[in-house]
Amino acid sequence: MNSTANPFGQVLVALVTPFTPDGEVDWPAVEKHIDDVIVSGADGIVVTGTTGETSTLTDAEKVRLVEVGKEVASGRAKIITGGGSNETAHAIELYRKSAAAGADGVMVVTPYYNKPTQAGILTHFRMIADATDLPVILYDIPGRTGVPIRYETILRAAKHPNILAIKDAKGDLAEVSRVLNQTDLMYFAGDDANALPTLAIGGTGLIGVTANIAAAPYRQMVDAVNENDLATATTAHKRLEPLVRAVMTHIPGTVATKYVLHGLGRIPSPRVRLPLVGPEEHEAALIEDELALVTDVPGVDLRNFRPDRNAAAGGALPKIAGTTR
Repeated sequence: MNSTANPFGQVLVALVTPFTPDGEVDWPAVEKHIDDVIVSGADGIVVTGTTGETSTLTDAEKVRLVEVGKEVASGRAKIITGGGSNETAHAIELYRKSAAAGADGVMVVTPYYNKPTQAGILTHFRMIADATDLPVILYDIPGRTGVPIRYETILRAAKHPNILAIKDAKGDLAEVSRVLNQTDLMYFAGDDANALPTLAIGGTGLIGVTANIAAAPYRQMVDAVNENDLATATTAHKRLEPLVRAVMTHIPGTVATKYVLHGLGRIPSPRVRLPLVGPEEHEAALIEDELALVTDVPGVDLRNFRPDRNAAAGGALPKIAGTTR
């Protein structure tokens, strides 16, 4: 069992990576967006995660995102590098480079596509944790990887001194309770809708997509839970519900988040990289219908929402491909 202070923060944003209309990283927009979410209350930033389009970023871009994150945060928030790889050797190399770039922690996703056994998953996690001095968050998201981290595997992984936390996107709160009872692992909600339920049973925080748009109410929620004020936390949860639904249910969260951020004037372009594409007409209409139900969410003034379906349409083919082999 590990016993340690939280090195990650509690309100973590799964950061989108703003691109130019032709699909290159828009570095000034990255800097501005990181600053925006920190000012709104985030105390941790996960760059190069699923929401950051890790699948289509190059290794050089991933390392630079850590460097830029550290520069902009300037001690105000922890910078966690997400993603990883379904190739253990590649993941180790990426995390070594990220550590050298100044990352405060690493988030390691279950190997995807190759569907390893639980023994393979455990070996992957242990070898990465052995290869870095940084604290590790395991990322359990079977909907994307094809395989869950089973309860028994979590217990075994928890014995590693560097493995301190899990981002849970399985949504099995009974299992979360069981693991919290039997280990010292910190739990972060990986589904935005489960942020408060996870906190209510002893979770540490959230790694949120919707927090790109509205970090402030998540800060309110976490602070309220820390103060044992369930009523205030529940109010924040209820107000966030239609925004979470708008972002997380109709199209990939990255695409919806960029569409909304661009409509609010907070990023210059809603562009995503292929094979992701912007919302089709009917998808954009569904998102906008949900947004019409959003009221009293701090930091989100939808009177200024100017969606641009044309700017969002399609996806970009960047000049340099990612590193999958």
